[in-house]
Amino acid sequence: VFYDLFGSEGDIGTFFAPARPSLIGQHTDYNGGHCFPCAITLGIYGAIRLREDHKIRMFSINFDDQGIVEDTIYDLKPLVRENWGSYIKAMIWVFRENGHPIDCGFDLVVGGDIPFGAALASSAALESLGGVMLRDMYNLEDITNVDIAKMGQIAESDYIGYYSGIMDHFACMMGIEDRAIYFDAKTMRYEYPPFKLGDAKLVIVYSQIEHVPDRNMLAARRAECARALKRLKRNVHINYLCDLSIDRFETFKDILMDDILVKRTRHVVYENQRTIQAVSALRAHNIVKFGQYMYASQLSLRDDYEVTCEEIDYLVDTAMSIDGVI
Repeated sequence: VFYDLFGSEGDIGTFFAPARPSLIGQHTDYNGGHCFPCAITLGIYGAIRLREDHKIRMFSINFDDQGIVEDTIYDLKPLVRENWGSYIKAMIWVFRENGHPIDCGFDLVVGGDIPFGAALASSAALESLGGVMLRDMYNLEDITNVDIAKMGQIAESDYIGYYSGIMDHFACMMGIEDRAIYFDAKTMRYEYPPFKLGDAKLVIVYSQIEHVPDRNMLAARRAECARALKRLKRNVHINYLCDLSIDRFETFKDILMDDILVKRTRHVVYENQRTIQAVSALRAHNIVKFGQYMYASQLSLRDDYEVTCEEIDYLVDTAMSIDGVI
């Protein structure tokens, strides 16, 4: 496709960024907690060639009806999401904001096999792809994968206007084969426990219910967590909600004086501990226990954090009624 649109001459770089499922550790990253995602072989591919002028020409195989998106490296408009290409432009913007010289344009073709709206972090994968392409094509060798993950989160929040945590970008940038990623979003320390499931398999079910990030809902959850943290800090020395142990949460939850804030904080605190315990179960090859923690996570997302939907709840209930599902 690249050859057909832009010709075959010149130095053409090819790149890939994976999608990610989050195994457990949901909504803990922006609350200073532990996460446990992994990368998979579904993802987004890109072919890119630098130009001698400042023009950008981009084409997506998945959104071919939009044709070639044209712009310049200087015509960048934060908080105005024009099309899929905004995610690539967001990375150009954040690179330049961080002092990295992106001083010429490029031709780009991207395409991937992530089901649209499948909640597998396609936007983070696209931003990660953009970050790796910019680093490698512009010879910015001092930029690490962790740096790109951090810049991807900034691009998502400050350019796109979607205030997510670091987990999606970190998983896309740091995933390796046959391992999940166990990391602490507060310290950015990470490790790769072997992801060995014995006779079990990880199954990702595509519900075909399109996941459209609800900016208002996520903003509301973050605001609720921020209010809970502010109230707790009057009596408890913490910097993040995930600094609380379960016992300390149960001791001090009445300080919140709001049933909604209690529910949100309970999810965050218990989910952080579930993630720690789930990784310990996996290290001990206790796959049944690991599955039980994942199921408890889903129930907490449904009842305390209230971010699931009827169709997903139905799929989970149906799955749990089937012999062999852990």
